[in-house]
Amino acid sequence: MAAVYAGPVQDLIDELGRLPGIGPKSAQRIAFHLLKLGRDDALRLARAIAEAKERVAWCVRCFNVSEGDLCGICEDARRDPSVVCVVEEPRDLVAVERTGEFRGRYHVLGGAISPIEGIGPDQLRVRELFARLEPEGITEVILCTNPNIEGETTAMYLARLLKPLGVRTTRIASGLPVGGDLEYADELTLGRALEGRRDVDA
Repeated sequence: MAAVYAGPVQDLIDELGRLPGIGPKSAQRIAFHLLKLGRDDALRLARAIAEAKERVAWCVRCFNVSEGDLCGICEDARRDPSVVCVVEEPRDLVAVERTGEFRGRYHVLGGAISPIEGIGPDQLRVRELFARLEPEGITEVILCTNPNIEGETTAMYLARLLKPLGVRTTRIASGLPVGGDLEYADELTLGRALEGRRDVDA
């Protein structure tokens, strides 16, 4: 879209357009909504973004969002450290937590293998996962990647690497729609998928 607005307005539209899922028209709508907001409301949003960038980092163990070195889940001594649920993004972790079915720990990969987008295993936190296995006494890895092509590819890749190590490797059961995303699954469906997880044959 050609720049047609005054400098700061176009800059705002351009920056909003860089967000995932926001096309040019949506970016323009959001920009003009923000311009209509009162000054205090707009500054409150700007402060919230700045504060999140300043205070929020990645958990050094599982790579969930965290305000300290470790996230609240990794710090919780009541969680079972021997079972790790591997998810693509922190929002997927939240979706699993909402089920109330899982009491272990997590590992956030930071995405999924996608050759089309140029994302291979080296761009994900795969090495970090394997570095956790022995020191943390992990006996089961639940592959809870999205039930789409990228998620399935990632799960199969991890299963092939985990199998020779003698770590029980399971995949969440069907019940989730193929091609869907975990963050949109309801708690009951995702809870049943966790309960019905199965061993993965690499």
